[in-house]
Amino acid sequence: MTQPTPIGRGRARPRLLDLFSCAGGAGKGYEDAGFEVDGCDLVPRPNYPFPYHHGDALEYLAALITTGEIRRYAFVHASPPCQDKCSLTVGTNRSQGWGGTHEDLVAPTRTLLDATGLPYVIEQPNGRAEIRKDLSLCGEMFGLGVIRHRNFELGGWITEQPAHRPHRGRVRGYRHGRFYDGPYVAAYGNGGGKPTVSELQAAMGITWTDVREELTEAIPPAYTEFIGRAFLAANVGVAA
Repeated sequence: MTQPTPIGRGRARPRLLDLFSCAGGAGKGYEDAGFEVDGCDLVPRPNYPFPYHHGDALEYLAALITTGEIRRYAFVHASPPCQDKCSLTVGTNRSQGWGGTHEDLVAPTRTLLDATGLPYVIEQPNGRAEIRKDLSLCGEMFGLGVIRHRNFELGGWITEQPAHRPHRGRVRGYRHGRFYDGPYVAAYGNGGGKPTVSELQAAMGITWTDVREELTEAIPPAYTEFIGRAFLAANVGVAA
């Protein structure tokens, strides 16, 4: 029986669809793992480093399924908005009566992803988003300058959870009027001792955008490089 040719040895890379792609933190990690990446985001993302569709991610995914073009892909990553269930919204903001109505697109995203028949990942921050926490990653696992816990639901495949490493200290910045120093920077918001753009870039491992909003929303590429390599190791014969 002919054995599949390993990625990087004379065969095309498998293609990955990166939905709700923002500026490409997730996409870059998957490229580093061995994928060709196409993105889609509702907001114009001129800094996105890969081929990119500007439009509604769920409408785009539904069209790919209907036309059969989804078969170009071997894997799908999605980071749907779920501000309604994030820790900040359900905690401080809601207790203070701040904020308004937020989107929760996790369930409709999952429905469409299941309809593709493809293996997939749904990513969410810590909070009450209704996803399975099949995999939880932290910046300390990869020696990064952010903590940035993220949870991942794995559809159609599995991998082992790596051990969580104890944090080396605090996140630098002000808390309730008091400044704390520490080995991590706060990759969210402005003020309160928040890092500079260059500090954010270094802490996250992201060099291709200098837009603060894109940096604070991004997934560190190290996370998805880990996920992508785990998927490819478990699916050696995956086709492009």
